[in-house]
Amino acid sequence: MRKNSIAISVALAMSAPLAAGAAGVTNAMLEAAGKDTANVLNWGINQEGQRYSPLTQVNSKTVAKLVPAWSFSFGGEKQRGQESQPLIYNGKMFVTGSYSRIFALDAKTGRKLWKYEHRLPDGIMPCCDVVNRGAALFDNLVIFSTLDAQLVALNQDTGEVVWKEKVDDYAAGYSNTAAPLIAKGLLLTGVSGGEFGVVGRVEARDPKTGQLVWSRPTVEGHMGYKYDADGKAIDNGISGTTNKTWPGDLWKTGGAATWLGGTYDPSTGLAYFGTGNPSPWNSHLRPGDNLYSSSTVAIDVNTGQIKWHYQTTPHDGWDFDGVNEFVTFEQGGKRLGGKADRNGFFYVIDAKNGKLENAFPFVKKITWATGIDLKTGRPNFVPEGRPGDPTKGADGKKGEVVFSAPSFLGGKNQMPMAYSPKTNLFYVPANEWGMEIWNEPVTYKKGAAFLGAGFTIKPINDDYIGALRAMDPKTGKIAWEVKNNAPLWGGVLATAGDLVFYGTPEGYLKAVDAKSGKEMWKFQTGSGVVAPPITWQEGGTQYVAVVSGWGGAVPLWGGEVAKKVNFLEQGGSVWVFKLASL
Repeated sequence: MRKNSIAISVALAMSAPLAAGAAGVTNAMLEAAGKDTANVLNWGINQEGQRYSPLTQVNSKTVAKLVPAWSFSFGGEKQRGQESQPLIYNGKMFVTGSYSRIFALDAKTGRKLWKYEHRLPDGIMPCCDVVNRGAALFDNLVIFSTLDAQLVALNQDTGEVVWKEKVDDYAAGYSNTAAPLIAKGLLLTGVSGGEFGVVGRVEARDPKTGQLVWSRPTVEGHMGYKYDADGKAIDNGISGTTNKTWPGDLWKTGGAATWLGGTYDPSTGLAYFGTGNPSPWNSHLRPGDNLYSSSTVAIDVNTGQIKWHYQTTPHDGWDFDGVNEFVTFEQGGKRLGGKADRNGFFYVIDAKNGKLENAFPFVKKITWATGIDLKTGRPNFVPEGRPGDPTKGADGKKGEVVFSAPSFLGGKNQMPMAYSPKTNLFYVPANEWGMEIWNEPVTYKKGAAFLGAGFTIKPINDDYIGALRAMDPKTGKIAWEVKNNAPLWGGVLATAGDLVFYGTPEGYLKAVDAKSGKEMWKFQTGSGVVAPPITWQEGGTQYVAVVSGWGGAVPLWGGEVAKKVNFLEQGGSVWVFKLASL
């Protein structure tokens, strides 16, 4: 067993660990996790990412009695953005914090069992705050990624390091912020760092050892690899065709980072990963569609081959990315996937073959395209909506400034939506904002920002920025919406109790009626909520939990919008609730 010198604090109470000797998490358990009300085993609740619970004890009639059961502070001075979704297994909560920390807590009482703090080197280059979005469970391990682009697997009972592997070079701009995905017994991870000219990819590892099984780049022209038992790399085919959709050598630093992680559908055998912006942002330097950036790629878990792709923003010139989660669901006898893209459009795609079934706006103002052609699947671009070529500017240093909506922070960003098979609606945390954006000359330098653009985020409306919207994937209509003054930056949970839970930067965890959007309950957590809620049941009691801690990309990049919410306080804690009578 490999260990390192990282500090691990184990509570004295660990002399009597919870439910010692319980069986480990299996692949079958992960595939059936959507029906497992005692545990929360996946980021996304089920592997498909629906964020739906069949629990009903907390419902639209009882939610008014929801009160705090316990709260736990992450402590220290590292109180930056907290975007983590906790996991629940065997009576324990596993929750990550900013600066690559992870805690194991008694899920019923909040008692700390152990803490692991990853020792980060100087010089890490996270784009959008020092966040971590969660962990993965397999066997007796809890596995999470770090800001210096490593993966760490810990013993669930003790917090001791079982294995640790380097994903890539943090000095070249690589980092890791997403929760890993377990699919077919493999550990699937992506990479962050699209603003530094990295090359996006998806990797599969043996979750028990960390050994690579295959690697699939998400920039066209790069070679994929599979690995034998000795770790030797064997060619596994080039992604796409070299230079087909990229000019010159720019594909070598092409971006397309898979920074949000993926989902998996057992019925298709495919893992779905979104890919980020092409590098650099200055689109005039890289004519063509620039595959597979700003896309969804469907990957055969067994082989690492891309079975299909759908590009939401070809030749992306606005940093719209395409990383948003692909949530599979059943409709009209078909297995479909829903995706609320940063570019402002919601896509419904055949999960088996990538055929576009429907596309419609989920925000009110979109300036870069007039719509999506349902026959070709391509956007109808507005030519004057693209930032200008700096070589054609008056001084050759700045292209024409354009106003674009949504802003590059997106109609929806990292905050995951939910889907309810009971209402057949998606619950989307949307934002209405725009930006002034312009292009600038840029050349690649290892470890330096690779943008070639400048921007200023601007609000569009006086009364709100965020809006939780219930979207009908069949009709494209908004069933209802709840507006919020500040941007929505946390995720959503839907339940069979006819409730939708979500948090706000103003600090509230809220519950609204799943059918009408009527507010049923709220609680002030003391800091902004930018993380997705969860729910589970233990001993006949249903619990609801969320991580609280303001941060993320908005206060760093939000411009005028950031100034609008600069009164918000940072924090770092987990809140857990139950009904007062239980």
